[in-house]
Amino acid sequence: MKAKTADKIATAAIVVVAGLIIAILVGMLGFILVRGLGHISFHFLTSAPETIRKGGGIGPQLFNSLFLLVLTMVITIPLGLGAGIYMSEYAKPNKLTDFIRLVVEVLSSFPSIVVGLFGLLVIVNLFGFGFSLFSGALALTVFNLPLMVRITEQGLKSVPREQKEASLALGISKWKTITSVMLPYALPVILTGTILAAGRVFGEAAALLFTAGMSSPRLDFTDWNPLSPVSPLNPFRPAETLAVHIWKVNSEGLAPDASEIAAGASAVLIITVLLFNLAARWLGRLVYRKFTATK
Repeated sequence: MKAKTADKIATAAIVVVAGLIIAILVGMLGFILVRGLGHISFHFLTSAPETIRKGGGIGPQLFNSLFLLVLTMVITIPLGLGAGIYMSEYAKPNKLTDFIRLVVEVLSSFPSIVVGLFGLLVIVNLFGFGFSLFSGALALTVFNLPLMVRITEQGLKSVPREQKEASLALGISKWKTITSVMLPYALPVILTGTILAAGRVFGEAAALLFTAGMSSPRLDFTDWNPLSPVSPLNPFRPAETLAVHIWKVNSEGLAPDASEIAAGASAVLIITVLLFNLAARWLGRLVYRKFTATK
């Protein structure tokens, strides 16, 4: 009787805590969306911002955020997958690998401002890349790489040993087993880590203040030459992202409609993250079905 009572109390407590967390999350999202949706329009999404006048938009900042996401993921995903595969399948258990895992854990808990200062000193100044999208992507790679490595390693270790041994017993090479058997099985876990890393790219501001910069040149969206200083595809130009723009607008307060711009930009940022998560999960299920031949 006492065991049943304790079980009911524990279940009720878990349900209450979960409901409270969901209510807080829904309340935050609802507040941001209700406050900002009214300020979103086609002009707002495509026009350049204004400094001291009303009517500015977030077009360049939105494009910069999406471009930075692609650039960061292009660097982070191959490095994270490679390092995770090595740590899971090739690295021998010893003090060196234990030290590497410790370093990965420490890096994953670094404050973003520290990563930004590291990027400013090393990437921007020492390597000479300056304030640019590329510098921001490298800084965010340092920020997200530990997460990708850890998620990939855990995903591969979750593959049943019998499934791996059956593939090797059929004479399939170890690398082919990893790419054709283990990675498809671990894809949902790896996809979750990728989505988390991408979400950090969208919402990151502190690290980008010191690497990507707080301004953007006037872009010419008819110039698609990546080497042109006004081309939107030039990765070596300064680029203010949407999260940095929200911080800048709120901190400076020069525009008469600064609060409306910040509210609209925040709503756009939330919607963009939600759409990206849904698209990434759909793509992940599609790839998983293709690799595993499931319906």
